[in-house]
Amino acid sequence: MMHAKAMRGTLCLAIFSGMIGLGALGVWAPTPASAQAIPKSLEEGGTDEALKTRKNTWTVGVAGGVMSGTNMIFADEMAQVLDDGDNLRVLPMVTYGAASNLEDLLYLRGVDVAITQSDVFEYFRSQRKINNLDGRINYILRLPIAEMHVLAKNDIKSIEDLRGKKVNFGPAGSASSLTGSIVFQRYGIKVEPTLYDNALAMQKLKSGEVAALIRVVGKPIDFFAKIPASAGLHFVPLPFSKAFADYYTLGELTSQEYPGLVPAGETVDTIAVPSVLAVFNWPKNTDRYRRVQRFVEALYTKWDQFLLAPRHPKWKEVNLAATVPGWGRWAPAEEMLRKIRQDTVADAPTASGEFTAFLRTKTAATDTAEQREALFREFVQWQQRQRARQGQR
Repeated sequence: MMHAKAMRGTLCLAIFSGMIGLGALGVWAPTPASAQAIPKSLEEGGTDEALKTRKNTWTVGVAGGVMSGTNMIFADEMAQVLDDGDNLRVLPMVTYGAASNLEDLLYLRGVDVAITQSDVFEYFRSQRKINNLDGRINYILRLPIAEMHVLAKNDIKSIEDLRGKKVNFGPAGSASSLTGSIVFQRYGIKVEPTLYDNALAMQKLKSGEVAALIRVVGKPIDFFAKIPASAGLHFVPLPFSKAFADYYTLGELTSQEYPGLVPAGETVDTIAVPSVLAVFNWPKNTDRYRRVQRFVEALYTKWDQFLLAPRHPKWKEVNLAATVPGWGRWAPAEEMLRKIRQDTVADAPTASGEFTAFLRTKTAATDTAEQREALFREFVQWQQRQRARQGQR
């Protein structure tokens, strides 16, 4: 009898709740109007063939690097900023690193764009002697420099102190496995190389099994920044000389970036190398060409978004007009750069005012075509930063 009454009570409550809503009774239940909507992209269906076509038509694969590296952050942020559903999808790929990325761009299926370095390109051209490399690989833009980090215990005072000792350049295919080896060769310092992954190399450095570990990566990265001063480790300085003037530049590591490894207020000199966003030079009007062309157009069109938080601060160091010696800029990227120049000229009153403000900060000579081109590239970068700051207000 009680059971029947309980059932009738439950039924009445259910009917009553349906009429006035459980909210009136202090109880919430989802209704079609209030339930969380499922993203449209997950609801859409179709035949297997239609789905396969839709998923692949405008998808671009970008070879980034190791998971903890700056290049992988760049690849991931390109995916976030440029994503446009089925109109453009960027797939960031975890890879061995900048050195192997160029080889992946040449031979690995699904790789359309790769983040590599200028010295990697030269090595493949002059040492590996890859057939027609200049015609097969172009660049979209020059990315920020990657600094060479040489981490050792405090008793290693100079690069010379590593002579004959075990030094980790790994993992194989990473930027450090190539750039690090080239730098040591040019110093004339022979060491015993190892190729451990970075986490294992750190353990072996602390245990004394290796004397130093090397990473060539855009600063700062947590791998080094989180090391406490009590660890007894520091960065070994790398003096710059004319031996590195071809593809390298002077870099520095500061106490602000790495407080546990650089004494307060000091800097450590190092060697740095320009990173490059490279592309395979597909024949014009092919599917792969059109796909990457759309990627490039979106990259230039949405560039201001890369300059705003929470994007990596190194994006602000990119000059869209900067060239890469020995490389050819891909035609669609050159076309987008030309349009930017045209837009700058078309917006004469604003551009004139901005350029005048820019010139007030400069005293550089502009007598030659090369000097004027360099000044223009610097102006484009300055203009991007100014407009990005305005967008944050």
